[in-house]
Amino acid sequence: MSKIPKNYLEKVYAGFLAKAIGVRLGAPVEPSFWTIDTIYNIYGDIRGYVKNFTNFAADDDTNGPIFFIRALEDYGLNREITAEDVGNTWLNYTSEAHGMFWWGGYGISTEHTAYLNLTNGIKAPMSGSIKQNGETLAEQIGGQIFIDSWGLVCPGNVKKAAEYAEKAASVAHDRNGIYGGMFIAACIARAFDTDNISEIIKDGLSVIPRDSEFARVNNAVINFHKKNPSDFRLCFRMLEADFGYDKYYGICHMIPNAGVVTLALLYGEGSISRSLEIATMCGWDTDCNAGNVGTIVGVAYGLEKIEEHYRKPINDMLIASSLAGSLNIVDIPTFCKFLAIHGYRLAGEKVPEKLQNSFKTRDIYYDFEIPGTTHGMRIGANRGSNHIVNTDETSFTGKRSLKLTLCDHRRGDAVKLFFKPYYRRKDFDDDRYMPFFSPQVYSGQKITVAFKTEKKQGSEILMSFYVRKSSSKKEVISKTIKLQNTDWQTLDWTIPDTGEESIDEIGLKFENSQKDTFIGNIFVDNILVDGKGHQKVNFSKEIEEFGGVSPFTFNRGKWVLENGKMKVLCLNSAEAYTGNYYTENVEIKADICPENGLSHNIAFRVKGAMMGYHVGFNGKNKVQLLKNDHGFKVLAEKEFKWEHGKRYEFEVCAVDNKFTVKINGKAVIMAQDNAKDYFKYGMYGYSLLQGGRAVFENFEGREI
Repeated sequence: MSKIPKNYLEKVYAGFLAKAIGVRLGAPVEPSFWTIDTIYNIYGDIRGYVKNFTNFAADDDTNGPIFFIRALEDYGLNREITAEDVGNTWLNYTSEAHGMFWWGGYGISTEHTAYLNLTNGIKAPMSGSIKQNGETLAEQIGGQIFIDSWGLVCPGNVKKAAEYAEKAASVAHDRNGIYGGMFIAACIARAFDTDNISEIIKDGLSVIPRDSEFARVNNAVINFHKKNPSDFRLCFRMLEADFGYDKYYGICHMIPNAGVVTLALLYGEGSISRSLEIATMCGWDTDCNAGNVGTIVGVAYGLEKIEEHYRKPINDMLIASSLAGSLNIVDIPTFCKFLAIHGYRLAGEKVPEKLQNSFKTRDIYYDFEIPGTTHGMRIGANRGSNHIVNTDETSFTGKRSLKLTLCDHRRGDAVKLFFKPYYRRKDFDDDRYMPFFSPQVYSGQKITVAFKTEKKQGSEILMSFYVRKSSSKKEVISKTIKLQNTDWQTLDWTIPDTGEESIDEIGLKFENSQKDTFIGNIFVDNILVDGKGHQKVNFSKEIEEFGGVSPFTFNRGKWVLENGKMKVLCLNSAEAYTGNYYTENVEIKADICPENGLSHNIAFRVKGAMMGYHVGFNGKNKVQLLKNDHGFKVLAEKEFKWEHGKRYEFEVCAVDNKFTVKINGKAVIMAQDNAKDYFKYGMYGYSLLQGGRAVFENFEGREI
């Protein structure tokens, strides 16, 4: 009998979607001055989002579950992962002092402290231990808030979920800080089998010590709820009196917030919305608590219990803030497929063929098969009467599709159906946790869409593909085709050269050139963007944003624009990357002018701060090809007299495990890596591996 439930993917999606909703709901009232009384006095009994966002920026509560689970991908495909593996995942995807989590200072922020421990050679689990950091830091809330994905990949397996959570939480936490992670992951795992909250909590508590402070606060809430099952505020007053912030040191301790999580689960009475609202209305760490509650009740109660007024603003889109810029644009259904595939693998079961075929890494693929999913599709240039909805009325290859209804499409109207493969600072109301991005779509790639037209009134409309340039906002449009009533068919378009601008919109445009008003439905399905991309960067057209330079992410160093060029100054090292994270064979052309220091490189196949290749000037009068695999190794070296203040034209070609490097048109290095151990994909960009200063211009990356 299968250990994985038939609706596993949908349950994973419901859980992660509800977490995203909880984080978005709680974030505006997270600062400590938002007490339970202040929240009630201003917002009353919360029944919806208290703040509208143009796009919700990155948040640590979702950063962690999205990226720390990648330890399974990077280290755990052929063996069990360790706490050290998860610690290396922190180091690989985190940009120092930028994004991911709260950088509150060593000895103040638990995560910041653990990160600095890791960078200074103190490996997990020592990096988060009481012995290293003391009780106060080790028992803060972070061990709980980043843990959801470990429960989602262990459906029904409470013990395994707790084991993974213990390893993951130990990177930055200890004792009660770890128990919180184990409890949440176990509850999520159990929720795949039952919607009985009492049973879920019971199994969550079964994996932690009975005499722990974490167990004590949970039992206090459980016992209070039995005697007073109708007033959550009364229960919170008990928590405040017996387990309040005044009883525990630090910025945001685990114990008080653990009580709120269990309180919200019990008093939510079977409602996803009410559970999230209660977690938010209690105050304290609102986004963390509502997020963890959301994953548990989302899995337990299912997708159909998530109310539309909470779901619609999420629109299947999350923003993250890792070092990997193209991974920071998160399509929730696609991420949940990633989790589900690992869930099947860990359970020793074969991944269903349909799921495996629908999951892409390098490519973008939207199939709308999970009920209600939109994959972040949007309507643009809309007069307000048109709308999109996921439907089971018809599908190209599966059971569902996306339906665009044109209600009052008049002559001269132009409606766009699109998604965003790239974002800029002005797309957000704020820049919490400082996200930065590399585009997901490039010139030379092909977009394919299956569509069906259902005309209700009017004669015809015109349909075309389009992309929008991110800086000038100019659109590049394909030839148009005329639509009336059509059965399912596919259409594709190869994206032309957009010059030196990134693409921030891609989709379909519908125009009415006739006198009569068009009313009808356009069904779209199986949206695919694939093929080899081509990126050109002209720094005179880029801007400084999110602490760096578009369209690059960065780790360390000060990156600025001056006179149409990108410059960097660093004390120890600095990296800046762009391109799709899954870029394989690539040709890179770029100019480097070293101004100070002995390390100036082109980087390629970079999988993060811990993995990748770097080639360039490393040391006086020499060129080196280096491999970073949790430490640097020289693969090739050649004498080359280079000078400060002189510009050099680099060409780097990486095909499979063979690498060719030219400087000023002459081949300097031809080398290869071990065929079994070479990195097959990664980002590309610049790096200084020692302190120094350099100027960069004329950057180009072409997949081959």
